[in-house]
Amino acid sequence: MIQAIKNLFSGSPRVDLGDLIAKGALIIDVRSIQEFASGHLKNSVNIPLTNLSGQMAKLNKDKPIITCCASGMRSSSAKSILRSNGFQEVHNGGSWQSLKKYEQ
Repeated sequence: MIQAIKNLFSGSPRVDLGDLIAKGALIIDVRSIQEFASGHLKNSVNIPLTNLSGQMAKLNKDKPIITCCASGMRSSSAKSILRSNGFQEVHNGGSWQSLKKYEQ
């Protein structure tokens, strides 16, 4: 019951990001090249938010995608852009540092 209420207010059910990462989800870090160079998840791909539209043709629409950035704001925008372009399974991972716990 509590989870159903949380889902109602969050707009979508929670997913297990760790499980998605373990199963090979693509992690797209949408920070700038400089930010990415200063630290990132070892299996992430850097596609700055400003370049995302031009890089979508290279992405697999059938593979789960997790977006991340410094705080979760740009990754939220990236998720919206991808979803509006036909990508079905896209999740906002928030801060790249919050995803570090899932690194293998």
